[in-house]
Amino acid sequence: MEYTSFTEAELLRMHAGIIEELHRRGVVRTGNNPIGDYTEWLVCDRLGLKLQPNSRASYDGVDSNELKYQIKGRRSKQASGNVQLSVIRNLELKCFDYLIAVVFNSDYSIRFAAKIPPSVVSEIATFRSHVNGHVPIIRENILNRNGVVDITEILFMPRKA
Repeated sequence: MEYTSFTEAELLRMHAGIIEELHRRGVVRTGNNPIGDYTEWLVCDRLGLKLQPNSRASYDGVDSNELKYQIKGRRSKQASGNVQLSVIRNLELKCFDYLIAVVFNSDYSIRFAAKIPPSVVSEIATFRSHVNGHVPIIRENILNRNGVVDITEILFMPRKA
């Protein structure tokens, strides 16, 4: 689709309409940047996790064995390199069993996705006092770390029934 002929106001109205439709479909749950909600929905759908309420602290999905998953997604304009995920609070309390990190390209296609144990998260995250939490920074080579599972292909699978 060619967007250059639209005014800024028209583009923003289209964006709002798209967000409303994604909300109606249950893909996004808030009016915030849709990448977080979309990532949580996508991961829970493809991995068969139960999506937790928005107010749940420390984890976003739970599997049939009661394992807890913190889910983070980031859309990157760069085709490679480091990607900073959003803050994880109370990392030291180990409130989740795995971090699922999904890095998207600028067009929302998936660059890579990883299932990361907390021990590795602790190694790749830095505490930042101004956000009162740990900020993980990842790149594709995270997939080579012990205990990390590449789940990229799973996220391309069709929706679970």
